[in-house]
Amino acid sequence: MSPLSGFNPPPSPADLASPPTPADTSPVLALKELVASLYREQNKIQNLLSSLGFALRSFNNLNQFLELTPLMATRVTDADGSALILFKKRNKISLEQIHGQDRRLTQNIRQAMKSVIQNLNGHPDLASSTSHLDAQIRLALGQMIRLYSTPILVKNEEWGRLYVFSENSQYVWTQTRRKLLQLIADQTAVAIANSELTNELRSKERQDRELEIASEIQERLLPRRCPQIQGLEIAARCRTANRVGGDYYDFIPTNYDQLRPADWDNPHEIDKAVPWSIVIGDVMGKGVPAGLIMTMTRGMLRAEVLNRHSPAQILRHLNRVMFADLENSHRFVTLFYSEYDPKTGVLSYSNAAHNPPLLWQADQQQIQLLDTEGALIGLEADSDYRDAAIDLAPGDVILYYTDGLTDAMNSSGERFDEDNLHRVFQEACQHFDHPQAILDFIFEQVRHFAGPKSNRQDDMTLVVMQVQSSSAEGPDSLN
Repeated sequence: MSPLSGFNPPPSPADLASPPTPADTSPVLALKELVASLYREQNKIQNLLSSLGFALRSFNNLNQFLELTPLMATRVTDADGSALILFKKRNKISLEQIHGQDRRLTQNIRQAMKSVIQNLNGHPDLASSTSHLDAQIRLALGQMIRLYSTPILVKNEEWGRLYVFSENSQYVWTQTRRKLLQLIADQTAVAIANSELTNELRSKERQDRELEIASEIQERLLPRRCPQIQGLEIAARCRTANRVGGDYYDFIPTNYDQLRPADWDNPHEIDKAVPWSIVIGDVMGKGVPAGLIMTMTRGMLRAEVLNRHSPAQILRHLNRVMFADLENSHRFVTLFYSEYDPKTGVLSYSNAAHNPPLLWQADQQQIQLLDTEGALIGLEADSDYRDAAIDLAPGDVILYYTDGLTDAMNSSGERFDEDNLHRVFQEACQHFDHPQAILDFIFEQVRHFAGPKSNRQDDMTLVVMQVQSSSAEGPDSLN
């Protein structure tokens, strides 16, 4: 009978004069009790969902939150228990959490689900087999247990399923219970997504820190200042596209094995009359892998310089010792090696497929390329290299560079290219009489060509070396 059956019209004034009989109050009390029961149930659900929301905001550990998920699902749906199954990296299924009010029933369901999951994890095509997950679990549980589920979706991808189960034959899966279970599943998905994002951010922070350390190490490996070499004035700069780059340049006195560490910070302690090696190179690629190879190249080249061989012989030995490592990395190195003798004013050099430096001959007001035949370092084990030499005169300027300058692009996709570099270099040599001014002018012209919205795609390195008169003593140029 309906709680409202037998409900009478409002009493007349005469009826109010006497107290109502028990028969008159029973429908009203029943209605009040029903409303109160609904209110208590609504209040309970609101408190449970509020607690879950608080946990979502407060818990830093995903596992702590997942422990609550089946408990909350059980209570808001008035089921006997709940289970949470997750798909991990789409190659494994796991029973993450399970909660039940009856230990025997919960244990039976745990064993049934684990058996199904074990069979699925051994399936060669796990992705297709998960579509039958519900059916296989229902088959394992039998007809005496009612089972309902909803997916856990993270960015529209199913990461798991949330189940509720009941032994009560009178248990009805209502629209309200379905919505409440979906709400629990959605909050679980938010917790998983937050955890994934946090892990990604922590991983990125670690990578950023590692890159920062690698950048600091690489910066220390490049010359901190240009040396004071008798008869020369030098300026140099390296701009990396990323925090770690593959460009390399170096200045190596041929007696550097006799120097103390403190001597490198005090150029006045280094004999200006000893021959110096001026080197520039470029590892194919960029980022950390290129930076590691650049570091390896630097160490091996410095060891080769101590042998006092000719430039071509130094490149030949360097290629032979680096070939095995570079062959496995599928990377190569271009390298231009030169050696200047202050006593004779002769620059001897050899090229391993690097961009040939540009020599501005002051007396003839023209540009000459400094180049020899030679393959990339690491391309072939027995590559051959050639020696060459040139007498430098006062006023001559040499520009060592990497292809990051000539490959710089503007908004139209046009390269700065070699012709523009020749033109700009010639203009700089005609208007400026100091290497630092020449270097600054070239970088400014490349920047102007690329435009303010350009995205530098490669490392850029310049070394400008100018021959002074025999009495000139140029100031130390900082990078």
